Amino acid sequence: MATPIKLEFSEKYDEQHAQEYLLKHQDGVARRMSHKRDEQLARAALAMAGEPGLVLDLPCGAGRFWPLLAEKPNRVIIGADNSAAMLKIATVAQPAEVVKRVQPLQTSAFDINLPDNAVDSIFCMRLLHHIGESSHRLALLREFQRVTRDSVIVSLWVDGNFKAWKRKRMEVRRKEEFGQEGYQNRFVLPAATVEEEFKQAGFRVQDHLDFFPLYAMWRVYVLRKR
Repeated sequence: MATPIKLEFSEKYDEQHAQEYLLKHQDGVARRMSHKRDEQLARAALAMAGEPGLVLDLPCGAGRFWPLLAEKPNRVIIGADNSAAMLKIATVAQPAEVVKRVQPLQTSAFDINLPDNAVDSIFCMRLLHHIGESSHRLALLREFQRVTRDSVIVSLWVDGNFKAWKRKRMEVRRKEEFGQEGYQNRFVLPAATVEEEFKQAGFRVQDHLDFFPLYAMWRVYVLRKR
């Protein structure tokens, strides 16, 4: 049996970190505006995917997208995360009428505790940019391909924009100043690279949506199972 993949940062989400994560997206005007834009992209992506009826939100974090997913009255939502603390925070932080529609599931994105073709769509926001190894991204994407019946909605950082150029310059300066590279848990990926990985994992790209074209690194892909 293959050794389960565990991301280095994943163990940090104890109750304190989970609470901090919940508050992060409510902290200040800029973050609240960013969250609104995330919601706009998510709604558009769900529409492109055909408004799936059974959605796996993985990782769900503090459940910040649960109210949006619950906007479709008959949608079934599985809120999954590797962190028990995150799931606990989500179930008390989100509106009670939303929480009662969510089935919580503690599971790894690399080894999802669901059968083949279990859901209509996997909704995966803000995870893939933490995965620097191509083999790890492919392992995750292949697991998504196994569990989804139809589509995947996934966000990540891509190159070809001002913020990616600025971040690359910052990383070069940091390396020059401090020597060898230190711990890194966020990665900008060439769009061509990740799109080839989607293909290798058994998906086709239906479309993509940029957070702020030519400026921001965030991109949301709508993938269809081939």
